[in-house]
Amino acid sequence: MSKVAIIMGSKSDFNVVKPAVGVINSFGVQTEVRVISAHRTPDEAHEFSLNAEKNGIEVIICAAGKAAHLGGVIAANTTLPVIGLPVKTDMMGGLDSLLSIVQMPSGIPVACVGVNGGENAGLLALQMLGIKYPEIAAKLKEYKRNMREKINADDKALQREISQT
Repeated sequence: MSKVAIIMGSKSDFNVVKPAVGVINSFGVQTEVRVISAHRTPDEAHEFSLNAEKNGIEVIICAAGKAAHLGGVIAANTTLPVIGLPVKTDMMGGLDSLLSIVQMPSGIPVACVGVNGGENAGLLALQMLGIKYPEIAAKLKEYKRNMREKINADDKALQREISQT
């Protein structure tokens, strides 16, 4: 069974992470959710990243705010795909987190979704897994088909409403 690790710098980030956990689990993919801080628990972050693959992890999502170094610290020690999930902050609304994640040095890539984009982080992890697991790819196609059908139904309903005004 495939497994996605979702780590966050602080328990307070869990509300941002929760949509990722939900969408990943809804596809039948196992998640391992942890609080590991790049700054407060650097030894744990180092150990986690070195052992992730051995522990059955295939993709890692890292949620962090402000300096948001967690994704980079993890990516420095693994060849697994790492997705950065920037967390909204009071200071800059999450722009600080976003820029910290996307401006990684050459050789240490971290994919990045939008600020507080937990669902997209989960879907991106699933798309990465879908390359290896056809059953996940098939479920993603169905997910997107359902999304498209809902938008088309909403559009038709809106058009009817407009024509009645």
